Amino acid sequence: MREQVDLILEPQWILPIVPAEQVYEDCALVIHQGQIQALLPIAEAKRRYEANETLKLPNQVLIPGLINAHGHAAMTLLRGYADDLELNDWLENHIWPAESRWVSKDFVRDGTRHAIAEMIRSGTTCFSDSYFFPEVAAEVAVGAGIRMRVAFPVFEFPTAWGRNSDEYIHKGLALRDNFKSHELIDVAFAPHAPYTVEDKTFERIAMLSEELDAHIHLHLHEVAQEVQDSLKLHGVRPIERMEKLGILGPRTETVHMTQLIDTDIELLGRYNSSVIHCPKSNTKLASGICPVDKLRESNIRIALGTDGAASNNRLDMFSEMNAASLTAKINSQDPRSLNAFESLAMATIEGARIMGIDTKTGSLEVGKQADMISVDLGQIHSQPLFNVASQLVYACDSSQVTNSWVSGHQLLKNGELSTINEQELLAKSQEWANRIAGKA
Repeated sequence: MREQVDLILEPQWILPIVPAEQVYEDCALVIHQGQIQALLPIAEAKRRYEANETLKLPNQVLIPGLINAHGHAAMTLLRGYADDLELNDWLENHIWPAESRWVSKDFVRDGTRHAIAEMIRSGTTCFSDSYFFPEVAAEVAVGAGIRMRVAFPVFEFPTAWGRNSDEYIHKGLALRDNFKSHELIDVAFAPHAPYTVEDKTFERIAMLSEELDAHIHLHLHEVAQEVQDSLKLHGVRPIERMEKLGILGPRTETVHMTQLIDTDIELLGRYNSSVIHCPKSNTKLASGICPVDKLRESNIRIALGTDGAASNNRLDMFSEMNAASLTAKINSQDPRSLNAFESLAMATIEGARIMGIDTKTGSLEVGKQADMISVDLGQIHSQPLFNVASQLVYACDSSQVTNSWVSGHQLLKNGELSTINEQELLAKSQEWANRIAGKA
């Protein structure tokens, strides 16, 4: 008697990420109660299982859902607002004033929903987000059915969400309590950066992180000026200051890291801290290039993120994988640097490992949650096909994502959003654009 299951997927290829560089043909993925039950030849799946639904996916590859390890989702409403500027000018003279004027619960709700729709369409099934009103963003993520790491921001100065670091931390801890048992939501500390957070606050966050086993997510070594200012004000490089304050550790996720010397990399390795690489945002803002090769040689864990749409301007992890591989090659002057599979791993299992959720997601392994996407490789620009991983990273774009599932729940079906009304969100986003541009 065959075992009853919820879903059997029969794509042309399955690239599970673990084991590394393995591609299966004529195989099926069996899903039941939101988990991966089996990966086996189609003929054997038919003998062993009776499915409520069987979905054939010709010319398509099934891979783990992509993990966007750093972003600011609500800033989607500021996409293109202040382009082609250097970081300090962009932040201080444009983005921060706009945020001061416009950020509210409604702004975060509508901007996050728009960002999630874009991410689902482009293959992301889990994202890490740091922005104001994180409780609102978490509620939107739950409603959309996507997996989310909520990294609540901490500053010393007032914003729409809080008056000072004490209030940010108090609200963030309450948020953590509210979602601590939720299957889709994880909460982390996100002290913004060394230049916006004081020593005493970093020390408090380090203590709470240790006590609560919570991750720390911060911008670090993003631009050369940040390093120069730290040397002038504190007498040490930013990462050295973080070491002295107890911030570095295996739960620490450092974002950008474009300005690194050998001693910085040695510190990362000593404390087993990780790096979130945002290649497109870094290059667009001319911040620099993260030395991926040197980090990998030192066994530093690296994941990929898009950053916000205000500085990228896409939340497209296919584009990010492509940029990561290409910038690694030109930076090292070695075409072997960060091959296609390695880039895919950074966008999937490495992101899951860094975020501490690799027992749930990041690869298509039996017992894990069924977080996965299918990608159409039958397009003209992705044929002929000799290497699936190569095609995904160097030839594909996000429009080829056809289906998406999180814990077995379908979020994208044949290219159409299942949990978000696209026309409503587009109308709402245009309302925001008119208001911000003064056209309302």
